[in-house]
Amino acid sequence: MTNEAEDLIDVPEQDVSPQSGTLASSVYDQLRDDLLSGRLKPGEKLRAEYLRERYNVGNSPIREALNRLSADGLVVREDQKGFHVSSVSKEDLAELVKTRCWLEETALRESISNRNVEWEERLVLAFHRVSRVPRSANERSYASNPEWERLHADFHRVMISACGSRWLLAFCDQLRDQADRYRQLAASASFRQRNEGDEHRAIMDAAINGDPDRAVELLKSHYSRTLEIIDESDWPASITAED
Repeated sequence: MTNEAEDLIDVPEQDVSPQSGTLASSVYDQLRDDLLSGRLKPGEKLRAEYLRERYNVGNSPIREALNRLSADGLVVREDQKGFHVSSVSKEDLAELVKTRCWLEETALRESISNRNVEWEERLVLAFHRVSRVPRSANERSYASNPEWERLHADFHRVMISACGSRWLLAFCDQLRDQADRYRQLAASASFRQRNEGDEHRAIMDAAINGDPDRAVELLKSHYSRTLEIIDESDWPASITAED
């Protein structure tokens, strides 16, 4: 029997219209959101029939979206097996956090060095917006809140936006996506164990006050906290998809 995902890969490209490209981008955005939010579990097989039904599209836009997500590192393609969601591990997260701290330390120090009134106002506004939205959509247990996620990403992006390097910002964006995926998968374990609002305020205050050493120290602690919580849990065994 032919593997469905391999069938999807091998279908010849026929529709190259602008509408097809727009549809592929839409599927990419939806699939990416499902991956980052944890709705598609690590190790889960991405079968063609399931994806067609889930996103109500044909093979072509799904194939293009999967290829883009493979380049992003969010899905993996194996010969004769098709695509599956990238796996997770504590070791990979530790490496991710370390690399993210390396890059964002540089970006944050440069942003503080280049700070001006406009950047400070944007940072304060970004903090204000994320602090007014609840972390969880449910008060009793964790439930992803898309609005908080969007504002949270914006706060971290603004904080390093004055670094002066679009390449550095692009790399930081890519690492943030990977980190957000881990954070979502571990959110049920970390919920109520931390006050991210206080952590954000402390980093912002140090940055605006022109104290790069303090700001970097707080940022590293902020990113390492999720890793610490995960180390104390049975994660990722509890969230990995079964074959």
